[in-house]
Amino acid sequence: MPKEKFIGEYPINASKKMLYPYFSTASGLAQWFADDVNINEDKVFTFLWDGDENKARMVSSRTNSHVKFEFIDDEDDDPPYVEFKLDMNELTQEVFIRVTDYNDMDPEETDELYESLIHDLKEIVGG
Repeated sequence: MPKEKFIGEYPINASKKMLYPYFSTASGLAQWFADDVNINEDKVFTFLWDGDENKARMVSSRTNSHVKFEFIDDEDDDPPYVEFKLDMNELTQEVFIRVTDYNDMDPEETDELYESLIHDLKEIVGG
């Protein structure tokens, strides 16, 4: 199945500064995004989902703003990635999580997955 780019925006009642560690650290990501997340001395993140390991590098980050992980697949010239951006509406001061996920999953499944994941994150942060 060819890869498709999924983009979802989710309002959340929490500050960018409070949310950023949930996207940028192994312990933060393990609380809501994956079953477990580890990072080695080479700064390679290992995401565990249903017993499957997926390795990724943080290829871009800006404190309290965004994080992008590119998954490592030696056979793929067009690697999957996931990016989390924290945006704020200047008028309403509402914070949004913008997820961009480039993968080979069905877009409807990806949408349902992120609805559930962001719901879990909101429960954790009280947002």
